[in-house]
Amino acid sequence: MWGAPKKVNVVAIGSISKDIFFPTERGVFVDTPEDIATPHKVQFPLGGKVLVEDRFEDIGGVAANVSIGLARLGHTVRIVSRVGADDIGVQVIEHLKKERVSLEGLIQLPTTPSDLSAILVFTQTGERTIFHNRDANEQLVVAPRDLENSEWVFVSALNGDWKKNIETILFAKEKHQFRIALNPGQHNLKADPAFMKKLINQATILVLNHDEALFLLGDTFGRMDEEEILQALAALGPKYIALTDGARGAWVFNGEKMYSIVPPRVAQVKDTTGAGDAFASGFFGALLHDHTIETALRWGIANSIAVIQEYGATKALLTEKDMVV
Repeated sequence: MWGAPKKVNVVAIGSISKDIFFPTERGVFVDTPEDIATPHKVQFPLGGKVLVEDRFEDIGGVAANVSIGLARLGHTVRIVSRVGADDIGVQVIEHLKKERVSLEGLIQLPTTPSDLSAILVFTQTGERTIFHNRDANEQLVVAPRDLENSEWVFVSALNGDWKKNIETILFAKEKHQFRIALNPGQHNLKADPAFMKKLINQATILVLNHDEALFLLGDTFGRMDEEEILQALAALGPKYIALTDGARGAWVFNGEKMYSIVPPRVAQVKDTTGAGDAFASGFFGALLHDHTIETALRWGIANSIAVIQEYGATKALLTEKDMVV
């Protein structure tokens, strides 16, 4: 029988994938304001071929991105996820080993492909469209053992029987008394926001973007300012709430005071993939070092800015030495 896993600062739960990026300036941008969910689209010729002059590869998935981000900031991290016993799975494992992420919660599935994403990056803006195939992480099962000997559990988008996984996390929290940092997945929030509020109520730190906040609170909050949104989120239970909105910046509320930061202008945005994960690992990583909220905001923004200037979500993540306190 396995013994308890080694003690770590954080257990990160969620997905891992291999990401392949195709930068292109092709495609026609189309506004469709009648479609509230997706008012902006891109068109390509049906049956045509689009030449992509270069491509880039990186590890992706929120759990992988945040695990690597936290490890680079000097924290010990165990990842709980699934990969296949294929070439991608081998690449992922080697990559995480080099980043000093503990693999005690990572399982290779012998007959299931690893997750894979093909990402079109539009070079005019750095915005992207992601085509993803998720097989391995549809079989994610969180075991109570995965959550032992950790001060924190970072929960990101969950797949498979995600409600059962959340129940396991909440049961283990009561037993082991770890704290939860949460970056909820959009599909979880869309599927059952009421159920997600059970998890949010038990979280110490909640990090989410503006769209995710509206999925949780309802569209009426789209007409409200950030302070009202943060206060509504605080009423759900978390001690710290971080709200992001791309180039507009980020806001944090600790139940008493609101903090905000506007990012500096970036000359060239190559790829926005992983910007939110970079913010999450920078912000959370600073708080784990007992820095102030102001410093945590600066770390989150600095990490995001570094990431959007390269292709991929992990290559440009900053180390603790790179951060200016």
